[in-house]
Amino acid sequence: MTPVGIQVGIVGVGAFAQSFIPLFTAHPLVDRVVLCDLDAEKLQQNAAKHQISDTCPSLDDLCADSRLDAAVLLTQNWLHAPQAMQALEAGKRVYSAVPAGISVEEIRELVQTVERTGGIYMIGETSYYYPGVLYCRDRYSRGDFGRVVYAEAEYYHDFDHGLYQVYKWRGGDSWREFAGGPPMHYPTHSTSQVISVTGAHMTRVSCRGIVDDHADGIFGDEANRWGNRFSNESALFEMSDGSACRINEFRRIGHPGAVRMSLFGTEGSFEQSAAGAVWVTKDRDDAVALDDVLASS
Repeated sequence: MTPVGIQVGIVGVGAFAQSFIPLFTAHPLVDRVVLCDLDAEKLQQNAAKHQISDTCPSLDDLCADSRLDAAVLLTQNWLHAPQAMQALEAGKRVYSAVPAGISVEEIRELVQTVERTGGIYMIGETSYYYPGVLYCRDRYSRGDFGRVVYAEAEYYHDFDHGLYQVYKWRGGDSWREFAGGPPMHYPTHSTSQVISVTGAHMTRVSCRGIVDDHADGIFGDEANRWGNRFSNESALFEMSDGSACRINEFRRIGHPGAVRMSLFGTEGSFEQSAAGAVWVTKDRDDAVALDDVLASS
């Protein structure tokens, strides 16, 4: 039978890919999945684990396969932009894990590549699909917020919650060079929630950082490639629709961890905290607890 769905090549079969390979193999519009990785042993192990017969030894070979419609990039983040551009130039549609790129220059080049080739590029920010974000998009589309005047979103992920292991796995012996990261460089888990609801984008920013004093020495003037001293950052943005937005990115925090948002409008508001989520209006008696609704989304 001639395939009628799309054929997808998944580039990178590491730990992150384990959540995505089953999704693409189960998707009703995907007829064929090809796994791709430079590590031949890891590639064969994952092919057997996920019962996928087709494999590819490199992105070069994947791009040369005329049968493949799309490339899914689940590689190290500094590879995303160049690999996306290579795949687009080869006529492939691209789904990339976040971030889209590391520098403004390469992201600009990526945008130009999409425009020049006419290809399709999608950034795979998972926060776009969080239950609270879906709920807010629905209510916003019905005008229930009125005019949005303020939003806040945050990504709380303390280093004690697995980040040491992640950076050691990614960076090897040089992991400390990368673990500090540039300040407010990777806030897409937070910003995407707000942007996806209102469609407004950030136009101006003022950002403050908390100078880290942890004994592990990951953050400091000489501690990492970027001389970043700040483990926690808070940014206040002016939005293109005239509203304000606050974003927190915290890596030292006495908290179980969260990716969440709250959105406040002139007629109604969505508020989310560790205690739960609620929809409120000017009438206190109209408050609606949303935990059960969001859990079933």
